[in-house]
Amino acid sequence: MSILKSREAQLALAIAILTAGIALRFPAFVTPANLAGVFNDTSPLMILAIGQMIVILTKCIDLSVAANLALCGMVAALMNGAGVPLALIVPAVVALGAALGAVNGLLVWKVGIPSIVVTLGTMTIYRGTIFLMTAGKWVNAHQMTAEFKALPRASLLGLPVMSWVAIALILLFALVMTRTALGRAFFAVGGNPHAAVYTGIDVGRTQCAAFVLSGALAGLVGYLWVARYAVAYVDIAGGFELDVVAACVIGGISIAGGVGSVGGAVLGAIFLGVIKNALPVIGISPFWQMAISGIAILLAVAFNASQSRVKGRIILKPAEA
Repeated sequence: MSILKSREAQLALAIAILTAGIALRFPAFVTPANLAGVFNDTSPLMILAIGQMIVILTKCIDLSVAANLALCGMVAALMNGAGVPLALIVPAVVALGAALGAVNGLLVWKVGIPSIVVTLGTMTIYRGTIFLMTAGKWVNAHQMTAEFKALPRASLLGLPVMSWVAIALILLFALVMTRTALGRAFFAVGGNPHAAVYTGIDVGRTQCAAFVLSGALAGLVGYLWVARYAVAYVDIAGGFELDVVAACVIGGISIAGGVGSVGGAVLGAIFLGVIKNALPVIGISPFWQMAISGIAILLAVAFNASQSRVKGRIILKPAEA
């Protein structure tokens, strides 16, 4: 069937088979309440994967996304401790995340440093900034207000607000990427930057915009993460950038740029979310998660390469004697 030729359909089928396999041994895994819990647990990864997808589409990568999350989450916790209203905290950390993303984008755009080098550097800087702000101290649940902690956990129509935020952002960015000039510019810059220039698209500016969007989403997730788990510290979400990149690659976003979709990024995140939640159920230590994510990246890259490889055509034949 032609529908199964799409990466999204193949991944959705793989998720269904994986879930069914787990359910054969542990039927409770597929109860509506548990599946809703898996979706909610995966919501931060889905949101960050959307931002990372946009960056990768433009032939860049953002390895500072988890450090951005951690810094914004700590700032949110400190603002809450200082008595700042929640209505100001959320937009403030989104703006901070966007500013941190803009730092990455400007260094790539104006200075010409490769994005992997830039974001490796800012990843360390952002973590170090948290340490300088707090001297390594934690902000714990008793130091946070009830209102601050309640929002992501509040239930609406049977789902936590965190899940609804993820759903809203998925729909929003699906429209942005398919129905706006900016969305088309992201694809154009990654697909053929030279042709994009001739159509009037500023490649550097577009890449910078991608980093800003990724940073803004990281800032939002920073608040949601800290409020949900009621703790903020230097190493929060440590190594999470690997999961974000893995979700994108598994979802069919080409590391060469120009190819991908919001649906693919979300399904890649869900695939990892199912694995993460299934590990304790099937008796595998969660500490294997990063190793599994790394293996998944390698397999996905190999699969993407094999799928995109175009067979050559003989255009010259040896002269016959």
